[in-house]
Amino acid sequence: MNTTHGKDKRIVADSMGEMEVDANALYGAQTQRAIDNFPVSGQVMPEDFIRALILVKAIAAKTNAELNCLDKSISEAIVSASNSLLEDPKLMSHFPIDVFQTGSGTSSNMNANEVIGALASEIAGEEVNPNDHVNFGQSSNDVIPTTIHISAAISSKRKLIPALEGLRDEIIQKADSVKGYSKTGRTHLMDAMPIRMDQSLLSWADQIDAGISGIDRALTYICTLGLGGTAVGTGINTHPEFGQTFAKLLSAETGINFSSADNFFPYIGSQDAAVGLSGQLKMLAVSIIKISNDLRWMNSGPLAGLGEITLEALQPGSSIMPGKVNPVIPEAAAMVGAQVIGNDAAITVAGQSGNFELNVMLPVIASNLLTSIKILGNVSLLLAKKAIKTFEVNEEKLTEALHRNPILVTALNPIIGYAKAAEIAKKAYAENRPIIEVAQENTDIPKDELEKLLDPMKLTEGGL
Repeated sequence: MNTTHGKDKRIVADSMGEMEVDANALYGAQTQRAIDNFPVSGQVMPEDFIRALILVKAIAAKTNAELNCLDKSISEAIVSASNSLLEDPKLMSHFPIDVFQTGSGTSSNMNANEVIGALASEIAGEEVNPNDHVNFGQSSNDVIPTTIHISAAISSKRKLIPALEGLRDEIIQKADSVKGYSKTGRTHLMDAMPIRMDQSLLSWADQIDAGISGIDRALTYICTLGLGGTAVGTGINTHPEFGQTFAKLLSAETGINFSSADNFFPYIGSQDAAVGLSGQLKMLAVSIIKISNDLRWMNSGPLAGLGEITLEALQPGSSIMPGKVNPVIPEAAAMVGAQVIGNDAAITVAGQSGNFELNVMLPVIASNLLTSIKILGNVSLLLAKKAIKTFEVNEEKLTEALHRNPILVTALNPIIGYAKAAEIAKKAYAENRPIIEVAQENTDIPKDELEKLLDPMKLTEGGL
């Protein structure tokens, strides 16, 4: 690539001609064309994606050197340049291309090739060409799908799953501390049979555990890579052992078990694995929303709501009503859930755009998938530490509602029958009296026996 330098700009040339780029920019003509062509959102590709893309280039260089397809000094310069980029606090300034770009992600691939090539050339003391060296044995068509998989796997295993495990464990620990409390169960938001507080929380823990299991299953497919298929899946212009060698070296580098696909075509022409992982993230989002809404309802009040728990006070809740405190962490978590569901819808539509040998909505899949992973992980940490761990149980409020709950009469069904029990419940509602008083007046069951039969804590154990 020939370049000439001006004061603030330099002229660079590619196969389509000359372009002006910023004099300090590491990237070249193809990146600048993409900057000019796609002023769409101002939203660049996620940093986790860019880091994975740089990693792909470094491991590809090692692979090509091991297979005698690339000079060792060139390979080492590419690896060194990649490492310096990953340590650069201004990393993202070198990757300015909009998410809404060419559907193959070619612009992002060439952005990485150009930046790494420029740095590697300085290190090697000779030209390291973006296409002929950094991109050797590769195509955007297998690099970008592979980068989606690698970035999703690393982000999920290193960030999301540990955050979810922390949330699950915090819920379990809290459940153990509140197992001595029983509360009014609710179905249709109406009073129902009592449950223990720990039973409610352990339900949440199982939801999160199921989400972790689903993500683990999805990652089995995510950790299978299509690199080595190059342009259309046939592996043209690359060593036949490139994919397997790359996966071996990448696994050693990351500590994650990646494998090369037996058949490259579906890993280039489709994004089914990403769609599958996104579906599991959506399931988790639904669980997060459910837990968040339960917390909000239980915390509602403090006077006119349920008031069963008190969430930690984190900030003033109103700009006009002094003293108001809102359940801000569950609200933030519910919004994350809504966003993840929206991201999944976009990924689902994008996943359908695998036309023949290439999916052409790869950047938006990458952006939405990694955003979902990131925000779910972050908000799970917040839920664990600033909502679950710190809420307090309002025992007086629980007991007040529980012992007046006419639905407790359900426990008498086997003795007096449904119709008689319904009559007693309606009378208790109408007269706003404790169910045990009304039952004592309208049955032959002694009071001490009624106290045993209608004991809320005993009723949480089930059975006859």
